[in-house]
Amino acid sequence: MNSVQQEVDERSNLTNSNKFELLLFRLGADENGDHSELYGINVFKIREIVAMPQVTAVAGSPSHTLGVVNLRGQIITVLDLPAIVGVKPKTGLNIMLVTEFARTTQAFAVESVDEIVRLDWSQVLSAENSNAGGMVTSIARLDGDVNATRLAQVLDVETILRKMVPTEGKDVDPDTIGPKLGLKPGTFILAADDSVVARNLIERGLEAMGAPFVMTKTGKEAWEKLQHIADGCKAEGIAVDERVALVLTDLEMPEMDGFTLTRMVKQDPRFSKIPVVIHSSLSGKTNEDHVKGVGADAYVAKFVAEDLAETIRKVLHK
Repeated sequence: MNSVQQEVDERSNLTNSNKFELLLFRLGADENGDHSELYGINVFKIREIVAMPQVTAVAGSPSHTLGVVNLRGQIITVLDLPAIVGVKPKTGLNIMLVTEFARTTQAFAVESVDEIVRLDWSQVLSAENSNAGGMVTSIARLDGDVNATRLAQVLDVETILRKMVPTEGKDVDPDTIGPKLGLKPGTFILAADDSVVARNLIERGLEAMGAPFVMTKTGKEAWEKLQHIADGCKAEGIAVDERVALVLTDLEMPEMDGFTLTRMVKQDPRFSKIPVVIHSSLSGKTNEDHVKGVGADAYVAKFVAEDLAETIRKVLHK
């Protein structure tokens, strides 16, 4: 029991050091049938890993949906991840990854699971400019910055789910998002998120709220932007919070995660008065406890525009 608790504590403490754990798995070979790439998902998103059970096909399901399974009393949709990515498993769909993501539970069928590796976010680089169709958010250098390091593609589950399981109704509805924020003239929200889909939703949400914003793609970029803003404010003789009304950050981001960004903001006297809201698909009590530990003012799970608007209003009102 002690060893299990120690392992849980160690994983929880990773958020204090810009580190995380990545589950590595394989989906199958390319069209030539002779190469099988490594893919990864943050361990915090994995609820459990099980041998592939019997799947019940559902009439009228999209082509990449295998069907549903009954797991511990819950009906869960199973997605064919190799088919989504565009590869073919050599030995079949042998493993099912059950994930908890953005208030939903779903499963992904994969060929095999390799291992869990512990990485620093500085080992992970953005893949936005790669030709991955938005499905890969970043590339992890598993052995560090060395020649011939093993590489793993970190999948953008957010984008995959949006494409494969589209939501009903409007993502952002100006009629239901509530009154405009009414930020003080000259101030704006600084936002950070590495997912193309998430940034688009956040931008549309903030626009519907009438909130000026500056969007960045990583925690590192957001931190550097804050430094630049601080230099400008110093030259003008004003406090930084006269420009930045609030920082809105994701948690999982290459180079610097949202935990580290939040902690650095709150520990720096120049920025400590700026409220920080963490907006993440990593839902659950454990992650919310981590959020409180680094000093964030609020946490809101992705993505419901009305919830995001309500959370931002409450924090700014305080």
